[in-house]
Amino acid sequence: MKLASLKAGGRDGTLVVVSKDLAKATKVPEIAATMQLALDRWSDVGERLRSVYDKLNGGEIADAFELNHADLAAPLPRAYQWCDGSAYLSHAELVRKARGAEMPESLYSDPLIYQGGSDQMIGPRDDIVLADEGWGIDLEAELAVITDDVPMGITAEEAVGHIKLVTILNDVSLRLLMPAELAKGFGFFQSKPSTAFAPVFVTPDELGDAWDGRKLSLPLVSHVNSELLGRPDAGVDLNFDFPTLVAHATKSRSLGAGTIIGSGTVSNRDRSVGSSCLQERRMIEKIETGEIKTPFLKFGDVVRVEMMDKTGTSIFGPIEQKVVRYERPAV
Repeated sequence: MKLASLKAGGRDGTLVVVSKDLAKATKVPEIAATMQLALDRWSDVGERLRSVYDKLNGGEIADAFELNHADLAAPLPRAYQWCDGSAYLSHAELVRKARGAEMPESLYSDPLIYQGGSDQMIGPRDDIVLADEGWGIDLEAELAVITDDVPMGITAEEAVGHIKLVTILNDVSLRLLMPAELAKGFGFFQSKPSTAFAPVFVTPDELGDAWDGRKLSLPLVSHVNSELLGRPDAGVDLNFDFPTLVAHATKSRSLGAGTIIGSGTVSNRDRSVGSSCLQERRMIEKIETGEIKTPFLKFGDVVRVEMMDKTGTSIFGPIEQKVVRYERPAV
């Protein structure tokens, strides 16, 4: 099943069921007006939504409409909780080198998660709007899972059943703001602007045998200005799988329905598959040649992030964004 949110309908959007080919959609106000309401009542409405999905794919929905992805908000336009992990330690090793930081030994046994801003998630065609391209604008292609209500203190095995939806995202980072911010010892804030999400969230069964309940084993493909940046396999070199990240997040708290848990930047140790962010490519260049050649994103650049199934069909739809200069509205 595939679900999305139209921008129309207020800050939380309007929930729509989307066809498997991402071409058509239908509103379901009689089931749930918004994605958050559906997640709040997932045990009651999940099968009803699936029935609509089956009928939509079978051409049985009279009021189905052609879906324009530019009309979509993030599937959760504002989420109660956005927790991003660092599940691919090959990425963490490279970016820490960039700022002269060592890898704590604990990171190899204990997952790292930070709590990001979730009041304004952005849609798959929304611009990356920033005031200064000198901040080191970077994309970060990631996967994420979305949970129902998760009790405190669960195990990773128990967490498997709480993963209800899966998606991909672009976790925009401002690399040149990070060092000074992290030096204060209190985490990211200014260096992490709004995160962009794929057109749809999908239920795990849509992923077939590429999803084993813990990870998604398919390449995540990123382009900058139509040039391939990388296609690392999200199932390879994953130090911490999603149930482990969910369980880690519940050590001292429960998770509310609609919590988004990110993987961190997908990264493989085989460098021939490329990278999911520019900073990683820059560090590889520095290590291999002693010189950084790849620039960060500039105004006018376009990024694209997408995942295909084994037949070459887009699963979540592409994230395609242009970097534009922020113009402060007149007061």
